[in-house]
Amino acid sequence: MVGVAYLFSGQGAQTVGMGKDLAAAFPKARELFDRASAILGFDLAKVCFEGPAEELNRTDRCQPALLVHGIACLEVAARKGLPPGDAAAGLSLGEYTAHVYAGSLTFEDGVKLLQKRGQYMQEACDKTPSGMVSILGLDRQKCEQACQGMGDVGIANLNAPGQIVLSGENGALEKAVAKAKELGAKRAIPLKVAGAYHSVVMKSAQEKIKKDLDAVRISRPRIPVYANVSARPLTDPEEIRAALATQICSSVLWEDSIRAMGAARYFEFGPGRVLAGLVRKIDETAETVSIEGAAS
Repeated sequence: MVGVAYLFSGQGAQTVGMGKDLAAAFPKARELFDRASAILGFDLAKVCFEGPAEELNRTDRCQPALLVHGIACLEVAARKGLPPGDAAAGLSLGEYTAHVYAGSLTFEDGVKLLQKRGQYMQEACDKTPSGMVSILGLDRQKCEQACQGMGDVGIANLNAPGQIVLSGENGALEKAVAKAKELGAKRAIPLKVAGAYHSVVMKSAQEKIKKDLDAVRISRPRIPVYANVSARPLTDPEEIRAALATQICSSVLWEDSIRAMGAARYFEFGPGRVLAGLVRKIDETAETVSIEGAAS
């Protein structure tokens, strides 16, 4: 059983202005944005603080941006007396942020890997017209049933009870959504994404990021990080390497991860309060705190 768990945001949480007040108030936060800009070769702080939105929303921009923002929030909060985490998890790209906090990845490697991951994912999206749809009010078994025999489509995210995301090639996705509605889905909400993340559409991206992961040092983390692909706490470096490569095509088992952690308190780092909201749907007894800027 986990006492305090740290959670890190995934793609879609980004918003223009994120980190601006934090960097203005705390030199440590500004330093992290400046370090990341030097690593990436462009002014990340400017993109985060000023936009425009279409620039920040680029997959190769927002992924490293969310890592930097999450670590900046955590670093400042730690200096304010934040209790240390006993375990960590991150939604999709947020798993990389969790590993940077836990010490499995260096800050520099985490930033570089997410820039490349974003590039590879965008390339995969450009090759195959695809998308993602959030299905509300349908259980896991029926969502799996909706995807069976429909082609390149499957479950991308198991976020919370009654909130599951399907992902795949457009034609297959359309058929799966129609089947989900037949099976009793209350709503089907298309997501504003470039393509089918966490599906077989990302196979080329998986092959490329695996090579990059093989080339970096992964250390044993200070605390367990729960893997998206298995909802298991990982500490072995080679298991971590394999999980990070696999997750780009696999379902994000977020609900399962939160249930496996069973923490009393969850601290969410990153813009918005999406993860805290999901935790409350999964475990009504858990305390949640969202840290996204100077005020929080």
